[in-house]
Amino acid sequence: MTSSNVPPIGIVKGKKPHIRDMFDAIAPRYDFLNRVLSGGIDQIWRRNVIKLIASDSPERVLDVATGTGDLAIMAANYGLESVIGVDISEEMLEVGRGKVVSKGLSEKIDLQTGDAEKLPFSDKQFDAAMVAFGVRNFEDLAGGLAQIRRVLKPGGRLVVLEFSQPKSFPIKQLYSFYGRYILPGIGRLISGDSGAYTYLPESIAVFPEGNDFLEFMSDAGFSELSGRRLTFGIASMYSGIR
Repeated sequence: MTSSNVPPIGIVKGKKPHIRDMFDAIAPRYDFLNRVLSGGIDQIWRRNVIKLIASDSPERVLDVATGTGDLAIMAANYGLESVIGVDISEEMLEVGRGKVVSKGLSEKIDLQTGDAEKLPFSDKQFDAAMVAFGVRNFEDLAGGLAQIRRVLKPGGRLVVLEFSQPKSFPIKQLYSFYGRYILPGIGRLISGDSGAYTYLPESIAVFPEGNDFLEFMSDAGFSELSGRRLTFGIASMYSGIR
């Protein structure tokens, strides 16, 4: 896959089937690859999301682009009582459902097939919402954020965790080299599919991070916006209130 295969941010027609097929293909090895490729630091980032979400004591939480349910499971283990996860990849959800059952969390977590840009819920259903490494893959970023706001109750918080690009030397150069040459090779070796892990750095490169992403949140109607860079800027956490 070349950079020309990565659609620009905005409304990207045809991106959704590509994303679904890509994640369906790597689902069986997705969790293992996440731990290997991030050195486990992605779990620390996710805990930051859960702590912020939990600080508002929400009763019902939506996890958009839940994938294999890592964030939903972490939220339930942290003490949140009801988490609904949605994702367009049925294969990822099947892996997640197996994890939920094995951990005895079926009464707290429900993983459903669902499109972030057409959420299958009525208005004002959730006290909080979270997305970990998923907004970058939305076909319509503005539309997806608007949908999340629609299903949040007034005062409900959205927390987004997403990859970003380090700015300082030498982290910026090392990160670029890792994403371009190392990550696709490991992905191909373990999953048999280098395409997904070539897409990753390319999609990060075109994602509107930092204040640009906060502008998308503001345009969708969120207020009390904040952004925080994590681990030299490799990831960023964003928050806003409906």
